[in-house]
Amino acid sequence: MPQTAIDLVHLSRQTGGDAELERELLTLFAQQCARHLRAIHGGDANVRRDAAHTLKGAARAIGAWQVAEAADRIEQQLAQAGTPPREDALDALTLAAAEARAVISRLDCAA
Repeated sequence: MPQTAIDLVHLSRQTGGDAELERELLTLFAQQCARHLRAIHGGDANVRRDAAHTLKGAARAIGAWQVAEAADRIEQQLAQAGTPPREDALDALTLAAAEARAVISRLDCAA
């Protein structure tokens, strides 16, 4: 797994090297990420599971592997008879998402 919060090589492959599309996807991800995190932290079990699943897919699309992995753990925990996600799993997702959004912010400033 890459050491950076976002795998920019993967993102470039996904967008065919279109820098404008990359910026658009990263901006959209940052916005969606915040919304999904709120749902994961405060929704009912179904809302949480759906938000974790959606966030996992969005993270995979841009190469935010740590976010995807953390969201997957939460989705699996919620799928086990509605068991609430463990605090350490929520913390891992929150940290991974913050790191990904920080990379997006730095890239946006560099553009």
